Formats: sequence, C-alpha cells, structure tokens
Amino acid sequence: MTTLPWFDPERTKKLLQSLSDRILILDGAMGTMIQNAGLGEADFRSERFQSHDHDLKGNNDLLVLTRPDLIADIHRQFFEAGCDLIETNTFNANRISQADYALEALSAEINREAARIATEVARDVEKQDPSRPRFVVGVLGPTNRTASISPDVSSPGYRNTDFGQLVEAYLEATLGLLEGGVDLIMIETVFDTLNAKAAIFAVQEAFQKKDHRWPLMISGTITDASGRTLSGQTPEAFYFSIAHADPLTVGFNCALGAEQLKPHVDAIDRVAGCLISAHPNAGLPNEFGEYDESPEDMAAVIREFARDGVINIIGGCCGTTPAHLKAISEAVSGYQPRRISQAVAA
Repeated sequence: MTTLPWFDPERTKKLLQSLSDRILILDGAMGTMIQNAGLGEADFRSERFQSHDHDLKGNNDLLVLTRPDLIADIHRQFFEAGCDLIETNTFNANRISQADYALEALSAEINREAARIATEVARDVEKQDPSRPRFVVGVLGPTNRTASISPDVSSPGYRNTDFGQLVEAYLEATLGLLEGGVDLIMIETVFDTLNAKAAIFAVQEAFQKKDHRWPLMISGTITDASGRTLSGQTPEAFYFSIAHADPLTVGFNCALGAEQLKPHVDAIDRVAGCLISAHPNAGLPNEFGEYDESPEDMAAVIREFARDGVINIIGGCCGTTPAHLKAISEAVSGYQPRRISQAVAA
C-alpha cells in the first residue's frame, strides 16, 4: 500500500502549470459505470457486511470497501480515455447520506479509502507517461438534505438538518479525503448554497487542521429551465455568494446536458475572477431516466465551450462513459483554456 503525503506542493504546481497550458479533462459518471457493471447485493456486502441489517445495494460509495477492484478499474478506464483528473467515489460518503444505510460511522474510512484507491491509480498511470501528470479530485457531494428548504410542504419553517450538522459531516469527509492523498477538493452538485457554505466552512477548517490549503473547486447545479439553483440563485448570484472561498474553479454540473448548460457557463464567464469548470450530463434523461446522447453529439456541443474560451476543466456527469470523455478530449484538443480578463479580475 502506497503511503502518500497529506500535502504535496509540487503536485499543486504541476496542476496549475497544466491548467495554464491547456483545457483539462475531468472524468465522467462513476454511477453510470457502476450501474453498467450489473452488481447485486452480494457485491455491496462482501464478507464484511454479511450480517448488516439494511439493504446495501445502491450504496455506490461502499464499493471502495467491498469492490475496490471495480472502482480502481473504472478510474483507470477514464484515464485511458484521456482524462487528466478523476473524482473519488465519494458523492454520498458523508455521515448524513450514509445514515440511510445505517453506515454513518464509516464515513471517514470510505473517504480515506476512496482517495487512496484513486490516488494509487493516478500515480501508476502517471508513471507510464511522466510528461502528463494526473490528478485526483476529492468529491464532497451535496448530501440528501437541504438547509434552506423544508422537506414538508405543510411546514415551511421545518428543516431536517442544520448548518452545524452539515459542517460536522463535511469536516469528517474532507479529512478522510485529504488523508487519502487527494490533490484537490471539489464541492459539487450544489443545489442549496447554504449547504455549500457549510461545506466551505468545513473544508477551510480541515485545511487549518492540516496546516495547508489544497486547491478548491466548487460546482453548482442549475435545476431547471428557470436558470436557477434549487435554492433560487442565478449563476451570477451563485458565484458571488461563494467567491469568498477563493476557489480555483467555479462551474456547473449535472441536471442539464451540455447544450442546456452552455448559457449558464457563459453567465459565469462574464463575472468569475477564477477558472471555470463544467461537467454536464449526456443530454437530458429519457422517459426511463436514461441518457441517450452519443459521445459524438455531446463532444460537438462541448467543442463550442472550448471555441468560445469559457472553460478550463471539462468533464461529464450522469450518463457519460469513457467513450464520451475520449470524444470530448479530442474535441477540445488544441483550444486554449479560458483566461481571466483584467476587467473581471478587478
């Protein structure tokens, strides 16, 4: 087992240099790849959780403990498709979300192991081509609760979580990711900016505990045709409400396909004094909740992101496979990454 430093300034230097040279490719949908593997309850349980009294199928984050071989193989497939960055399999690896499976006590372990698996794959792939560094993004998902909106329509003031609970859950997850060796942290699929602020607070506290600051990505999600997040913010308002965190990148992912997401990325481009990321879905879901957009069609739309100079990191969310990312990588090759204008930076 590889022992990795909690913080490696040389990794950050390599990341920043890569970002200045070209558009970097983030990976695609871990959930889609896991679903395509056709796993059963036994895969999620393995020997360790044979006697656990909750159903575990669908707890994809748990697979870093029960099927690490599968998760490592998925990471490797995305690297082989041309990705520069892969995300840890930790979208729901927080105490709040894991409570659905009565596994909240495993949050720190899941995050740490997910980071270790991804980092070992990344370092192995990088050894094969040292001229192209590969990076691991530690993922903090939104949790399955919202601090701004009541889950009970008959009681608008009711909340099933609060800021303090979110901070506690995010801090535990972040420390696990950092100790597992990630190169940067991403707060992603933000539908409620208050949740994101709790995550930012927790991440900053984790950095203080470790006495270092890792690069931070923040990615929101525009939930519908209104062009707003679930908690009601426009893209510009979302950016200004989290800019105090001094993120490396701000952007959007999920909910929309590339064509629908492009105007919102353009809106961020007009105001963001940092780099921009995007990882849209493979189109919009069909009547069965599946994603039908082909790699070629998705890549053709994403080429417009690159042509217009509005992105620094591009990847895929729901429905995207290594084939999608290979096509996207080829589509954006040769285009320059977004440069922060002096007017925006001021």
